[in-house]
Amino acid sequence: MTLELRGVDKSFGPVRALSGVSLTARPGEITALVGDNGAGKSTLIKCVGGIHRIDAGEILFDGVAQVLHGPRDAAALGVEIVYQDLALADNLDVVENMFLGREDVTRLRTLDENSMERKARAALTSLSVRTVRSVRQKVSSLSGGQRQTVAIAKAVLWQSRVVILDEPTAALGVAQTEQVLDLVRRLAGQGVAVLLVSHNMNDVMRVADSIAVLYLGRTAAQVRRIDVTQTQVVELITAGRSGELGLSGAVV
Repeated sequence: MTLELRGVDKSFGPVRALSGVSLTARPGEITALVGDNGAGKSTLIKCVGGIHRIDAGEILFDGVAQVLHGPRDAAALGVEIVYQDLALADNLDVVENMFLGREDVTRLRTLDENSMERKARAALTSLSVRTVRSVRQKVSSLSGGQRQTVAIAKAVLWQSRVVILDEPTAALGVAQTEQVLDLVRRLAGQGVAVLLVSHNMNDVMRVADSIAVLYLGRTAAQVRRIDVTQTQVVELITAGRSGELGLSGAVV
């Protein structure tokens, strides 16, 4: 499913957080969302997730404009946000976290543990995950990379069509970062539109197909990753334009 923002505005009182933002995230691709602190990245993903109602503009899914009244509306359209803090419950195991609030039940209205275990394993297998030893181990025993794996597999389990990843490699070591980036590539390979929010330019340049840059709440540019260098993207992040590219506000 293609996610598209056209001329999106969002203010909080006198503070304009987003102004005329446009962005496109296509299925089967990783679209990196980058920008300095305060550029509007968090506000943007919360608008797509239905947490904030936009003031103007349009949010389109497969070309159809949608009004999101809350997170349930976004979830019904197939939007899943994996926040940096993951929102996983340490005291629950992998299966319980993946089905939290959406548990399978039997005809007798008891928890269908076998069904949930089977589906959880299938979701992990579909992403070729080998780092999670058991779907019944407590999340508290998992490493940071394994926690990200569970959160991303949860999005696959619920057949999400747009997955937003908020700084998925923050605070991870080199090996765990590589595992998570491989997982993100496989997620996009399943036809999901992935929006990757990241400050790590090395990660962005390694995995992104497209890069959308926000500058002071506006779209500085959206460019194909193969058409730019890391230095040019940094210029867009810090100055809102790149003299070498001659870009400002371009969306591709």
